[in-house]
Amino acid sequence: MTDLLHSLPNFPTKQYTHLLPSLERNLITTTDLLTLDPLEIAKRAHLPLLDIRRLANHVLASLQSQLGVNDWPEALRNYEDSSKLEDASSLKRSGNTVSEPWNVIGTLDPLLDAALGGGIPTAYITEVTGESGAGKTQFLLSLLLTAQLPPPAGLSRPTVYISTEHPLPTSRLAQLLRDNPHLASLPASSKPTLNRIFSIQTPDLESQEHILTYQLPVLLAREKIGLVIIDSIAANYRAERSSSSTSGAALGLRSTQLIQLGHQLRSLAREHNCAIVVSNQVADRFAPILSSSPLQRPPGSSPPSVHSQISSPPHPDSSPGMQSLDAVIMPPPPSLPQPMPPTTQYPILTLDHQQNFFTGWSAGPHCHSQTLNQNLKTPSLGLVWTNQIACRIALIKEQHIYRRVDSEGGDRPEGAADWTPRQWRRYMKVAFASWAPATGSEEKGTEFEIYGGGLRAIERKK
Repeated sequence: MTDLLHSLPNFPTKQYTHLLPSLERNLITTTDLLTLDPLEIAKRAHLPLLDIRRLANHVLASLQSQLGVNDWPEALRNYEDSSKLEDASSLKRSGNTVSEPWNVIGTLDPLLDAALGGGIPTAYITEVTGESGAGKTQFLLSLLLTAQLPPPAGLSRPTVYISTEHPLPTSRLAQLLRDNPHLASLPASSKPTLNRIFSIQTPDLESQEHILTYQLPVLLAREKIGLVIIDSIAANYRAERSSSSTSGAALGLRSTQLIQLGHQLRSLAREHNCAIVVSNQVADRFAPILSSSPLQRPPGSSPPSVHSQISSPPHPDSSPGMQSLDAVIMPPPPSLPQPMPPTTQYPILTLDHQQNFFTGWSAGPHCHSQTLNQNLKTPSLGLVWTNQIACRIALIKEQHIYRRVDSEGGDRPEGAADWTPRQWRRYMKVAFASWAPATGSEEKGTEFEIYGGGLRAIERKK
């Protein structure tokens, strides 16, 4: 740690004299202290974990104070007291969270806002998932502009757009400002602008981790960001997936990375009171097929004997003596484990049934007998990532078939080529949220359409 005084000449090293020699012997630099996990450093240097965390937070606070990134004098004074081992800013933040007002970002549509419980709240991670063309990016672009509006529709704060697939579509944002009735009617002084949208691109997973760990916290503190959008959260993980990533060790590492990412985003959302909205891709979910399995037998019946499963019937030309000799010579095989009860007898224990509660695509109460023609999807990154978010919004795109009429008002004959034209209809469902009721499994959700001004709900007569 000899490089510590080169970076921070006035750093109070007397408080950490019991840590610095061991860190120096194990070749741990100041960069390692700021970039590596404190638990890894504590194991490597054989030091208490809380002391390593306190030293790392103190060094980070001193660097940010020198660079003028944040107002850290109060936090630095708290570090001078050796009895305060926790980060003072986080303790102060947790106390004020209870008394803060409920801040949300609206969608400029009353029906969509009502389905979302008022809008997208701050201090939470919200996921918007759906297949290609469902309207995920259009939904996120609308939030980039409405977050700049004054309350109650917005936060009066700038926004950040982190893209992992394509650059920020500025032409579409200009169209939203021009064609949306509410945004177009605002005066120039209060109208959202593209100058208050910070755009960042992360082409690979390494740059994504660096930006979220180092650049994003500085930007949130310096610019008072109110909304962070990541479009999409699964693109870099799926792009770097290889054939060797299906092993148990690789899957365990990926789960650890997702848990760390969720903890990092939640901490940023709570500390800066901003909303973090991520888009997620989906994959097809195939319905289970009911088939007669040899393991499925009526309850109470005994399993077939091992000899009957292995030994073949005697040859008709063989003598009884030969048959008995074969039976004696054949050694009994080792005992086989008893088969598990078939999952079709307990459908609520299957993953296909449990996914109805957190994916947004439900097969109804009889999910064990669902048909294959249902368009079921599953969000990417699995159940591990689902546990990291507070809300999941599913945008569903369905194909509806209508019967076209001729010029005289009658139905066209069945042989006509254009008798059944197709049209896409989109629905928004709340899979789960801590502030809004989830959409029922038998409900399609709130129907909406995409137009020049963004998204708007459709009220159809029943």
